[in-house]
Amino acid sequence: MQTQPPQHQHWNKSALDKLTKEQSIHLINAITGIKPANVIGSQDAAGHSNLAIFSSIVHMGSRPPVIGCILRPSINGNRHTYENIKQTGVYTINSVSSDWSDKAHYTSARFARNECEFIHCGLNKQYYDDFPAPFVQEAAIQIGLKLVEEIPIQINDTKLLIGEVVRLSIAEQGIDSDLQLNLEKLNLTGISGLNRYYKLALQKEYPIAKVGKLPQNKKEA
Repeated sequence: MQTQPPQHQHWNKSALDKLTKEQSIHLINAITGIKPANVIGSQDAAGHSNLAIFSSIVHMGSRPPVIGCILRPSINGNRHTYENIKQTGVYTINSVSSDWSDKAHYTSARFARNECEFIHCGLNKQYYDDFPAPFVQEAAIQIGLKLVEEIPIQINDTKLLIGEVVRLSIAEQGIDSDLQLNLEKLNLTGISGLNRYYKLALQKEYPIAKVGKLPQNKKEA
């Protein structure tokens, strides 16, 4: 059965430029689809920790394992995550689960430099002997990274931070025998826009695509 095309609403550049700041944020943040919800853990050289939610984290390569993150311009000088990473060179990325997405979202509040988001948001720090930055104990996926590159993006004054994965912990129930991850079993959540959270569900799994044959869902085979 042929899929019917959807009815579209249209915006040209002039119309996009006329959107209010709030409209633009809601619309443009969502048009690329659901993004993974993660919180970044860091601490400064004096040991003061910080926790902040991010939806701008992206896989950039597997060998070596590297992950990128977009940091927006500072608001009222508040760049705690960036400053901590620059001081220590290490940080953590922790997956957000549906059952504590409210606590993760609360980390986006503008806490003062001397206030600990872990405490205010009701999340627990976890440290491993071989890594100095704090992980989130509740996270199903805990990634420890060292900063390897920083790329300024001129058009909107953001920064792309690239980190190499040097430590990894994953809840066992989400690891398949071939080391593929079942994100549904890990109860992970995704973000659309700034404040809408979605629960992930495994719907279909396809084999490697080959020319001349439409892939068949393995779950139905």
